[in-house]
Amino acid sequence: MFFDPRYFLYISPAIVLMLWAQWRIRSAYARGMQVPAGLSGAAAARHILDAGGLFDVAVEETHGHLSDHYDPKERVVRLSSDVYHNASATSVGIAAHEVGHALQHSQGYLPLVVRNAAVPAAQFGPMGFMILVVIGMLLQSGPLIMLGLAFYAGLVVFQLVNLPVEFDASRRAKRLLVQMNIIDDHSEGSAAVSKVLGAAGWTYVAGTLESILTLLYYVSIFTGGRSSDDDRA
Repeated sequence: MFFDPRYFLYISPAIVLMLWAQWRIRSAYARGMQVPAGLSGAAAARHILDAGGLFDVAVEETHGHLSDHYDPKERVVRLSSDVYHNASATSVGIAAHEVGHALQHSQGYLPLVVRNAAVPAAQFGPMGFMILVVIGMLLQSGPLIMLGLAFYAGLVVFQLVNLPVEFDASRRAKRLLVQMNIIDDHSEGSAAVSKVLGAAGWTYVAGTLESILTLLYYVSIFTGGRSSDDDRA
């Protein structure tokens, strides 16, 4: 179960896609950092937030690379140091994307509401899956194993719901950057922003595909696959 080579065969498409997406985002990130913008990431975030009436949402610097995120509980847009300080297409693109999440939050964007409600499933689903499956195997209890699979399916649901949330935030970011004259439409900066945000989107697609394929692998192990092995025995 834990070291089955078939697992890597199952998820190999997701691994290939993730490696490609990570290469693409590293390349787009580095190139976009060389394309100048009129504002730093922090200034662009503040400008867009204020224009949207979100004066109570703070913009803070955080440590780490690609650690940028919006915290809905604290109502804070946190930007990594490079994004926070640099005035580049990459910086304003990532900053505007995170502000896009703040705008979704303030407007009650339905997919974001559903995603936030599914956060516990993403946080505890894999752990619940492992506990229930191990106990189910020890007790030879099919219902416990099926319940464990349902827990893991919660993670898949979260990631599926998260995709439209991320794509919408990127769409908002590109539109607002142009509307507010932070970057020019049909310019090098606009193209660089699209490449960075597009590459980031593929990482979410790859992660979602991996979770789906992993779930299918475990379903095959604990249902059809295991039954076939028993029949042959």
